[in-house]
Amino acid sequence: MTDTVSPPIRLVLADVDGTLVTREKLLTDRAVAAVRKLRARGILFTITSGRPPMGMKMVIDPLAIDQPVAGFNGGMMVHPDYSLIEAHTLTPAVARRALDILRDHRVDPWVYNSNDWLVADAGAPHVAREQWTVKFPPRIVPDVGARLDQVVKITGVSDDLDLMKRVEQDLRDALGDDASAARSQPYYVDVTHHDANKGGVVLALQRLLGIPAEQIATLGDQPNDVLMFRRSGLSIAMGQAADEVKAQATHVTTSSEEEGFAVGVERFILGEDA
Repeated sequence: MTDTVSPPIRLVLADVDGTLVTREKLLTDRAVAAVRKLRARGILFTITSGRPPMGMKMVIDPLAIDQPVAGFNGGMMVHPDYSLIEAHTLTPAVARRALDILRDHRVDPWVYNSNDWLVADAGAPHVAREQWTVKFPPRIVPDVGARLDQVVKITGVSDDLDLMKRVEQDLRDALGDDASAARSQPYYVDVTHHDANKGGVVLALQRLLGIPAEQIATLGDQPNDVLMFRRSGLSIAMGQAADEVKAQATHVTTSSEEEGFAVGVERFILGEDA
């Protein structure tokens, strides 16, 4: 029997919150150094997140990212200067159905239209935290569903974590192949175009950069990261991820509070000793 050798990794794709940055949204010196080491080896690096593209500026700039970036879980692919490569929007009918389900469950809905973030109540749970995270404020409107012709993402927000699991499943059951629904944080469930998911990001980068998916490594911590784990040649789950996420990854690193991104890159991609 002939032993098979895995192809070399040519691109690393990382989730942002809970992966590349800490719980306090800090990009550590060791994480920056790990990206620098990747480049020294000729390995490209980029990011994907449920955040809008401009909400990733705080990591794009210090890491000098020079490859396509995927915002809204792949709903928008942009160049590092934020110019648009491609976008996937929800149809108005699908967006309306998603909003109705969230409201039926008494879950706060946020609507994203390109870089415009629409909320009905600035004092609602997690609005202030999200504003601090993405570094720009929402637009407060009487009805977030008043105009649904250019919606890139709808997010449902609740601190009832069991409810969020049910909402995620109900959205999937109701929307079927018309949209993707997945939790990006325990208290967020994101609804995007059916092609706008992190597995789709791997395929888009394969197409845009000419790098086969088996030569792409992915790092993440949430259920919506599992789709990119399945598409990529090598995957690394963060130490704080749920067991269901860890089970889908090739490797498990330490938590985001224990330099998990850097440890994962150093150990499983660069082959350095722990």
